[in-house]
Amino acid sequence: MLCVMAEPRGTTWWSEELASLMENPLPEQTPSTASFAVRKSEQELVTESGGGESLKEHAVGFLMAWCEILMEFGRGCRDIILQQNFLNEDSYLVKNLRGPCSNVSKRLRFLNDFLPEDRDPVQAWSIVLTVFLLAFAAISVDSNHETLTKAVMVRMHPPIASRVLLPDGRYLAYHDQGVSAGRARFSLVAPHSFISSRLAGIPGVKALLLEEYGVRLVTYDLPGFGESDPHPNRNFNSSAMDMLHLVNAVNVTEKFWVLCHSSGCIHAWASLRYIPERIAGAAMLAPMVNPYESHMTKDEMKRTWEKWLPRRKYMYSLAYRFPRLLSFFYRKSFLPEKHDRIDKQFSLSLGKKDEILIDEPAFQEFWQRDLEESVRQGNMQPFLEEAVLQVTKWDFDIEELRVHKKCRTGSLLLWLKSMYGQTECELAGYLGRIHIWQGLDDRVVPPSMMEYIERVLPEAVIHKLPNEGHFSYYFFCDECHKKIFSTLFGTPQGPIERQEETAFEKNTEDALQVSVSDTE
Repeated sequence: MLCVMAEPRGTTWWSEELASLMENPLPEQTPSTASFAVRKSEQELVTESGGGESLKEHAVGFLMAWCEILMEFGRGCRDIILQQNFLNEDSYLVKNLRGPCSNVSKRLRFLNDFLPEDRDPVQAWSIVLTVFLLAFAAISVDSNHETLTKAVMVRMHPPIASRVLLPDGRYLAYHDQGVSAGRARFSLVAPHSFISSRLAGIPGVKALLLEEYGVRLVTYDLPGFGESDPHPNRNFNSSAMDMLHLVNAVNVTEKFWVLCHSSGCIHAWASLRYIPERIAGAAMLAPMVNPYESHMTKDEMKRTWEKWLPRRKYMYSLAYRFPRLLSFFYRKSFLPEKHDRIDKQFSLSLGKKDEILIDEPAFQEFWQRDLEESVRQGNMQPFLEEAVLQVTKWDFDIEELRVHKKCRTGSLLLWLKSMYGQTECELAGYLGRIHIWQGLDDRVVPPSMMEYIERVLPEAVIHKLPNEGHFSYYFFCDECHKKIFSTLFGTPQGPIERQEETAFEKNTEDALQVSVSDTE
């Protein structure tokens, strides 16, 4: 039996089997039924023998054959067209790109140390590049975007700002609120945050509150924002000098307070470093520090980055390593014809109070108008400069603002004098007051940044705000504004009332004195 099964069968074996089956008695059937049974038996026998192929198998085989043909065709194109014409020693591409590619390869060779020893660098980095491109495509698609969110059309507004002429010929736009210069008991100067303008100031602050404390609030557009002219070489020192020239131009003759929120605080830090003699104190709300600050501990840095969405992390990485690539994303985010909610527009993760606040009509109206003013020039360069200032190594360390003794021991004479007498020492750092308000539910500028500041500047007064977010304590909160002012300025005393004699009154008094002397 086994031998019979092992014997190869010819192409007509099924007819012989069918004939042997037909010799057995079958029940009576109609001709059509009989023919159907014969066809069915034929199909079953062919399937069991494995001698036939289905249409699906034919299609799969056909596609596999075509794939092999295409692969061979691709290899042929690579060998003939690329290697023989473009990648040989005498080709134009090799002659012109060999040097730059070699330099780039040498500079990036240190990255191979991060690969396992048994990995081919070319293959490994090609895979990394592919994964990077796929991740970039995934990050570019905002999965949390609500299709029902209504985008608002961008409107252009006529220029209305007051401007001052700076020594280098640029114009700086500013906005004046509160009491006049002659009646101001306190002067507040506020640089705005990243996507903002001079119109921000203290969002929602009441004019009555400014009058009650005698506060003059001066806000201004950073270079290239709003109606201010761009600066060709921006840095922290130039930022502090712009603030100094502004206060001199608007008749702030005494020391002034600097007020900031979020990323606008990088310019406040610069003013404390470069013009401390003019600063009476600093009021900072959720102050931003460099997320790549080398003096931050690993735990502080980890808790800072883990609060941010992947897209925001990616934008910071681009600003730190490839700032030129930001232009495409910023143009897409800041200069569209329509603007979305602030958290959707800039990939911000917000706390509960912030989520409630940004849906209020007052906030939406403020945010739309402020953003329109910020991007009115249609130039991405100021935004790129601002992003680079945030993440690259600063011109100074925040630790330098810490109050410490600085003794003169530079020369040999001073050193010999210190051996026989007391060394001449003086206090260095920023000697004024620094108040910092930080929401503990802030996910835009995480509390870990505040903890870093608290560690390196123990003199700073930290106000920790439970359940408050990034915007909720500063935007449209009358009670919060009152608490901030009372902390900075104490009991409200109103503006300074100066009784100045007019020229008419003085002339009248002189005339009366002359008439009295003539009578006598």
